[in-house]
Parts: sequence; C-alpha cells; structure tokens
Amino acid sequence: MDYDVIILGGGTYGCAIAYELSKYSLNIALIEKEYDIVTEIDTINSAIVYDGLQARSDLIASLEVEGNRAIYDICKKFNISLENKNSIFIAYSEGGRKELIRKFNKAKERGIYNIEIIDGKTAMDMESTIKKEPLMGILSRNTAIVSPYDFAIALGEVAAQNGVNFRFAETVLNISKVSKEFLITTTKGKFKSKIVINTIPDKNYDLDNDLREEEFIKHRKWLNYFTIDTHKEPENIIRAYEDDIKTLVVPTKHNVLAGVITDGELDTVTANHQIKKLIVGLRTQHITSFLSDSYYSDEIIIDQSKEEEAYIKISGKNYGELTMTPAIARLVKERVLDIIKCTEKKDFIDKRREVYRFTDISDEERNELIKIDKRYGKIVCLCNLVTEGEIIDSIRRPLGARTVEGVKRRTGAMIGTCKGSSCLNRVVSILARELDVNVADIVKESQGSNILNGRMKEFEEI
Repeated sequence: MDYDVIILGGGTYGCAIAYELSKYSLNIALIEKEYDIVTEIDTINSAIVYDGLQARSDLIASLEVEGNRAIYDICKKFNISLENKNSIFIAYSEGGRKELIRKFNKAKERGIYNIEIIDGKTAMDMESTIKKEPLMGILSRNTAIVSPYDFAIALGEVAAQNGVNFRFAETVLNISKVSKEFLITTTKGKFKSKIVINTIPDKNYDLDNDLREEEFIKHRKWLNYFTIDTHKEPENIIRAYEDDIKTLVVPTKHNVLAGVITDGELDTVTANHQIKKLIVGLRTQHITSFLSDSYYSDEIIIDQSKEEEAYIKISGKNYGELTMTPAIARLVKERVLDIIKCTEKKDFIDKRREVYRFTDISDEERNELIKIDKRYGKIVCLCNLVTEGEIIDSIRRPLGARTVEGVKRRTGAMIGTCKGSSCLNRVVSILARELDVNVADIVKESQGSNILNGRMKEFEEI
C-alpha cells in the first residue's frame, strides 16, 4: 500500500505528529514495533510540564515555553487531567546557589515570566515537606503535572479516528529511496511513502546511518528514583541542588516520585539517604519501588537534510520531551506541508471520546454512570478505585489496550499499593474476554511476555 506519510515510532512525538497531520488530506501510517503506543516513557520526568527555566540551551527553552502554552489547550480540549503545581528550586551549597542564580538570570533573558527568587524561610513556608532550610530558592508558577500516557494516548486516539493507520507489532527492517518515493520494508510487508518521519531515538536506518550521536551535544547523567506511598504529598515540585547532586520530588496523581540525579548510578541505600535528607518524615517503609535510568538533556535536532528533505529525523533525548512535543509536532507539520500539497479536512473530528474516571467524579455522577452501565459499579482495582467499566472502555476505545500494561497506562489499575497482586487476574480475564482470546495469550507488554507461561490443564478463564 502507498502512503503520503509514514511515521516511525508510536511515542509522544509520533502520536502528536500523527494528530497534527491527521487534520489534512493525507494518507498516513504510523509503525510501532510494540503492541501499543507510548510504551517507553520515563515517568518521573515526563509527568512535569516544564517552563524553560532549567533548559541548558535557548532552543530547548523556546520549545518548552511554546509547548507549555499548547499543553494547557490540548488538555482542556481532550479532558486530560492536568494539575497546576509550582516548582521550587532550592540550593544547599554555594555551588548550588550560584547555579540557581545563573538559571534565574538566563530565564529572565529568555523572557520567562512568573518566576522569582525567594529566601530559604519562604521556601520552607511554601513547602512543609522540606526538611532543612536552604540557602535560597527560585519559585516558578508556570509548571504543572500531567499523565504522559493520557496526553499521548489522547492525541493518538484522535489521530486514529481521523484516519491514521496505526500498525502495531511491526518492525522496520530497511528504508531505501526508489525514484521519488521511499520503500519501507517491515516484518509484515513493504510500503511506499512520499515522506518518512523517524521519531525513534538512536535508531538509524540505511538513509541516516551517518547521523551519529556526536552530531548533537549530550550531557547525560544517571537518574535513580523511588516511588513513595502513604507519605505526605508535597504541594510543589521540588528540585534541590547540592554540589554535583540534584534531588527531584514530583507529586503525581497516584504516588510521589523522588529521584536523585548524579554522574553515576547510586545504590538504593545512598539514594534513599539523599532523599531522606530533603523530605520530612520519610521512612523506608514508605518506599514501594526503586528504579535507575539515564537522565537525558540532549539537544533536540529535527534533521531534514536527507534525500531531498523528504526524510525527517528527530534526534536526541531530553527530560522535557512531553513539554516540547506540541511545539516539535507543529514544526514537523509545517515541514511536511512545505513538501507535499494537501488541504485541511472539512470533516476533521477534533474531539476525543469521553473518558470516565471513577476516582475523579462525585458520588452523584458515579450513581448516574452505574445506572447507565452496571459494570462501573464493580471495583476491580481497590487501591485506585478502577472499575470494570473503565477497563472495558480502555480496551474498546480507538487504539484500545491489548496488553496488561496497556490497561495500566489507561486506567491506573495495578499501580497502587498492592502493585496488581489483588487485581491482575481479573484484568487478565477481562482482557481475554474482550479480545476473544485465551487467557494464556495475554501478554504483559511485548511479544513473549505472557502472563501465564505454563499450564497444568486446559482452561479458558481464570
């Protein structure tokens, strides 16, 4: 089949670009190697809507500022939960103090508003979870918390209902130029496209094998972070600077995330100690999990130099990916419109199908919903009050969940205190029933990650 545009990768960039291009009379496909979109997201960074204050470069700052403004409009339009949260940057060393002053002055030069320098006492008055009075701080009133999954999935759903063909469980093997088109070879077939947009970080094909990481500046560190439960939730996003160590605390919808950013990986004891130095009353039993990952602050390059500018590659990884996504998607859209002639769709549906979150609505609204569909009265996940109705809806929606992790991303089931020990079996059963497959075929995320890897006898349900 021939396409006007093929997008490689179903992450936040891919979904946002698909949404922007679905407004036009284009035949578009998005190819994703997994069974779902947005499977690779670093939650602690992507949950924050940044404002450009801590960006190293003017480019990243401008993308964050533009994206920050756009995200509020997108969340309002598609009923995506977004919570305004101030950010407090605090310094516990002379080096940290100098860095904050430098960031503040640079932010002012960039025209970032609603920021101010505060003293240590004011910082503690504004945030009661800070354990020790800092030397100084910066207050930003521009930031917010949003679910990166809700955001990207909403854009993907609208793109899908406007005709974008999402091709899952399909890996791109090769891309070559044939006459004025590209030939894309995948594990499921061959396709021609006038334009290829590659959003997969560090993934190079034959056309761009000379685009190396050395072409953009990298300042990658290590992020060691905990999820914290049953502890007083901070009222603000906290970022503490102490010499070469930075500590980040992010209050999200379901728990608190606390991370330590260093040059190298830390063990759990050292990272735990660093976070306890910052947060009042934090005990080891409050910590439910510990994860380590790279902390990316690369420059983002939208490369259009290959094959007569019809091959567009987004390179670089950055902590502010979610914030910058709307701005980057619009830049890519403009480049596509410069290459190919098309018109805006008159029948474009710029609306998302309603999502009902049982935890976010009143008892009166809950009762009305249960009258319409009794399955909304059956609680499956006790920790986060996720109902059977919500899980079924997450499967039946455009780009619906096909895996256990897909249900988790869309509903919040299995990310509470019990981590799915009480509701996993019911989620698997609902998935199998709705998809009309055997329970043994249900996977956690990727191919081969079956929840049930053996059986003692034949069965159809659990």
